[in-house]
Order: sequence, then structure tokens, then C-alpha cells
Amino acid sequence: MSNEQQESTTHFGFETVSRKDKQDRVRGVFDSVASRYDIMNDMMSFGVHRLWKRFTVEVSALRPGQQVLDLAGGTGDLTALMAKRVGQTGRVVISDINGSMLGVGRERLVDKGIVGNVEYVQANAEVLPFPDNYFDCVTIGFGLRNVTDKDKALRAMFRVLKPGGKLLILEFSKPTMPLLSRAYDLYSFKLLPIMGKVIADDPDSYRYLAESIRMHPDQETLLGMMQDAGFERCDYYNLTGGVVALHKGYKL
Repeated sequence: MSNEQQESTTHFGFETVSRKDKQDRVRGVFDSVASRYDIMNDMMSFGVHRLWKRFTVEVSALRPGQQVLDLAGGTGDLTALMAKRVGQTGRVVISDINGSMLGVGRERLVDKGIVGNVEYVQANAEVLPFPDNYFDCVTIGFGLRNVTDKDKALRAMFRVLKPGGKLLILEFSKPTMPLLSRAYDLYSFKLLPIMGKVIADDPDSYRYLAESIRMHPDQETLLGMMQDAGFERCDYYNLTGGVVALHKGYKL
């Protein structure tokens, strides 16, 4: 494959597709799963995703009055936790490229009474419609692996952070133990599509989600990508044996 072909293609799960086609197909996946996304998250992680998200918010060390961008905010789990931290003098902007997911998130947050300090913006993480040096913290939870140009998105996140601001990336990663890795493969490629069929009547979308996890950069590779984008003091925490990792970096 020529360099030109490589630059115009990317991965959609295990398939090689054009960059534009990936955005359209990812949008289709999340349009399909939006209404049952929370149920499936609980089933897929046995509820542990809630603990991963709480840990992320603890690491954020947010204070009242701060400004936060929750990218790929989906159904609003991280936003709900962070809105309480920043209080009514602060603000959380929840952003997602997918309108269906953002709509479900808005409904859930309003139902919980989380209003007044939350704004909703439909946007592509690669082209953020915010000024330079704007946010105290940027989070992206289980969304970076679906971004077509991850390097471009990381540079955009760096741009909108204030000096001293923090980026937190919560994402599925590479298990650190061989036995866990084999069990995780069996679960992802055999059980997860069956669960997607039974619960959401959508095995193909959940097969893509499993494949997208495998194509995502491992812990050290993502760490290097953050450093290349300009972030400093980069580090990560392996959660649940590396099934998930929380990456942290600063704009200094």
C-alpha cells in the first residue's frame, strides 16, 4: 500500500476503510446503540465502568469554579460527576460527535436535576470549536479509540487547555497478564456479540466495539502520542489488570 493510500485510509474495527467512511460508520454504530448504551455498559463491564469513571474524577482533582470539557461525553456519566465537583460557579461542556448520544446524555442529566452548569456541544474531537487556553481540564472517556485521527484530536485537546491544565483519557487498553488477556479475548469476541444480540438486537455494533478496542494503541504507545502532542508529565494507571487505562498529561 502506498503512503498516499495509507494516509487516506484507517481502521474500522479490523477493516481498512476510508477516513470519511469511518466517521459515517462510527456514527451509525452509536446511532444504533444510543438508547441501550448504559444497559450494555453495565452488562459489558459488570458495572465496573462506574468505578473507573469515579476514579477518573478523583484523579481530575477538580475544584469549584473550574471549566471542564467532557469529550465523547456520550450519556453523561463523567459529566454528572464533574458537574458536582465544579459547582454552580463552574461549568462542564459535554461534547460528542454523535447527536443521538448527546441527546440521550441531555435527557439523563436533566432527569437527575443536573442543570445550570452543563452545556451541550455537538463537535468532532479533531476540530474543537473552542478558543485556545480555555479549559482547566479535558476528559475523554471510552471515545478516543473511535476518533479517526487521534494525533490531530490530541493536538486539539492540547490547544484548548489552559497552561497548567490536565488531560485525562479513560480507555480500554491492553491487559498486562497473559491469562487475563486470553480470557478477555474469549469474552470480547464470543460473548459480547451474543450479549449485543440478546440485549440490544445489534450484534454487529458490539462486534465493532470489541474490534476497535484491539486496534487502539497500547498504554506506552498512547503515552508517546500524548508527549508528541505537547503534553508533559504524562503517566497512566492500569485499571482491572490493564483492561482499562487512565492516561494523564499536563499542558505546562
